[in-house]
Amino acid sequence: MQIENKTVVVTGANRGIGRALVVEFLGRGVKRIYATARKLESLPDFHDPRVVPVQLDITDPANVQAAAKAASDASILVNNAGVAAFTSLLGKEPALFERDMRTNYYGTLDMMRAFIPVLEGKREAAIVNVVTMAAFVNLPVLGAYSASKAALFSASQGIRIELAPRGISVHTVNPGPIDTEMARPLAMEKTSPEATATSIVDGLVAGDADIFPDPGARQMFEVWKGGYRQLEKLVHDMHHGAG
Repeated sequence: MQIENKTVVVTGANRGIGRALVVEFLGRGVKRIYATARKLESLPDFHDPRVVPVQLDITDPANVQAAAKAASDASILVNNAGVAAFTSLLGKEPALFERDMRTNYYGTLDMMRAFIPVLEGKREAAIVNVVTMAAFVNLPVLGAYSASKAALFSASQGIRIELAPRGISVHTVNPGPIDTEMARPLAMEKTSPEATATSIVDGLVAGDADIFPDPGARQMFEVWKGGYRQLEKLVHDMHHGAG
């Protein structure tokens, strides 16, 4: 895929991977980037006139439709916005479980539905969904988040199949531990958002359907390929302090 002179939408562009992706796309010569956040004042100053700030709450259907109308020239949609509740599925906070699913799954699904008419007919159009390696194995400390991202991975597969004849490629991004505010409570080695963003765009250019943008993700995926229960055992041992 050619990135130069494309128009891109990046949701959740105010921090972490989203912010780093905006900078990375700018460095690759894109024509325009719609950088979205729930609160416009949370967006950094990217010091580039190609960046168009857009207020967007992906859980608000009317807001999503307005964003699709505003970004009618987009040919790449990067669904990065998401939330994560650090809580067990056995906890007593159903509102947090529902928030994760409503944002990470239903909100992203609404974004895809709204932008497909925008992307259709564009040359080399793409949807890039930032999922997580937690879609491959549920992390008990992020139980609802993991489940919501597993649902998003499954939806991405189905939509990829549906859109194949319509000229829109669908990619998943499955990071491991990244040094973002969201992952701050996790005590493990992490990859920088900037290095992650570079790997994501490299994977998009290469046409990778599923992108594993950091060493931790690639290591976990190799374990999963050898047997998904082996990855579950790895998480089990980490969770219970074994080994």
